[in-house]
Amino acid sequence: MTESVRRYLLSQVAIIAIALMGLSASAQSQTYEAGTHYDVIKPAVRVGASDEVVVTEFFWYGCGHCYTFEPMLEAWKTTLPEGVKLQGSPAMWNGAMQLHAKAYYVAEALGVLDTLHPAIFNAMHVQRLRLGTPSSVRELFVTNGVSGEKFDKAFDSFGINSQVRQADARARSAKITGTPSLMVNGKYLISASKAGSQANMLKVADFLIQKELATAG
Repeated sequence: MTESVRRYLLSQVAIIAIALMGLSASAQSQTYEAGTHYDVIKPAVRVGASDEVVVTEFFWYGCGHCYTFEPMLEAWKTTLPEGVKLQGSPAMWNGAMQLHAKAYYVAEALGVLDTLHPAIFNAMHVQRLRLGTPSSVRELFVTNGVSGEKFDKAFDSFGINSQVRQADARARSAKITGTPSLMVNGKYLISASKAGSQANMLKVADFLIQKELATAG
């Protein structure tokens, strides 16, 4: 393990510990208001046919705020009640972001998202790699144990390109203005600017999740 990776892993542990302490107080006893702490999405964004409450994170691998938010989100994910699902949705406003969105969906399709998701963040923010070309993304996948042949087959497949287009449409429909942002059940959009902080984003999400679960119940 390189020194940079060791420092990265230690930082993740520290941040997760802080996040868990900060989120220990229940959000259920707090009230948050539409327009003040979060926005109502009209019309609502389709999140697929599901009995679950779907929480969507809009992110970009090159976003420093997303990088610091990721360990908090991972820690929070372990606290989600039954019937709630967290999914990622890459944001893209240019060609580089579209490339990184493809990397996300390729990793998901190949079943290596748990490994490659943090590896891509690490590559861009710790190793300072731009990952601005398909070949550089491919090299990172291969370095992390993915067959180059499997990567090539998935990278330009119809399925991956379709998922990238759907993610772009999803972000546009939600009218996100930055990353990271959270969307609860396609109805509510949470940003750090409205919530007040990244930790508060998760508290507002908890509040809205309970609201959706109560409605479903």
